[in-house]
Amino acid sequence: MSCGGDLFTKIDSVDIRQALSRREKLSDQSAGYVPAAVLLPIFESEGDLHLVFIKRTETVNYHKGQISFPGGRWNPEDASLMETALRESWEEIGLAPTDVEVLGELDDFATYTSNFVISPFVGAIPYPYQFLPNPEEVEEVIEVPLPVLLNKANYSEEELCLGDRWIVQHFYRYGDRVIYGATARILKQFLETVFGV
Repeated sequence: MSCGGDLFTKIDSVDIRQALSRREKLSDQSAGYVPAAVLLPIFESEGDLHLVFIKRTETVNYHKGQISFPGGRWNPEDASLMETALRESWEEIGLAPTDVEVLGELDDFATYTSNFVISPFVGAIPYPYQFLPNPEEVEEVIEVPLPVLLNKANYSEEELCLGDRWIVQHFYRYGDRVIYGATARILKQFLETVFGV
């Protein structure tokens, strides 16, 4: 399955790092929001780049059953939000921080319903990788090929009224799975920044 031709053979960690570094990160320090961070793990397999997502269990406190990037809330032992993203990825899917080459970061994203401000970090990881999902938090580790996410047939959006404002909700489909919410907004910015789509 491919829709990007040889685009992916020309994109490597240096290109992604450069694309992310050409923009200035927009921070969000909104009062009352809890700082959190996620990692966008990316790897190459059979000529295509893939992103790693998780499906959250129905027993976690927030975003039950949703597809997201590995990550979670900052805690006082974390020296930085990047450390939060790496620590949470280790705790959730067994991805060792030493196996991640952090390539850059995206803008902060506030969640609409759970009062988090998420700082996303992009990291290259080796492949194949033996993930060890934490069964209390992670129902499934999902490796999604980038050509699927870049294929406009798998993307849709709609306007929704949330409280007293209208928002645009993004949806990415991978088989019977749907990526939406803050994860889809983070994903959209990543695809626009790195691939221009």
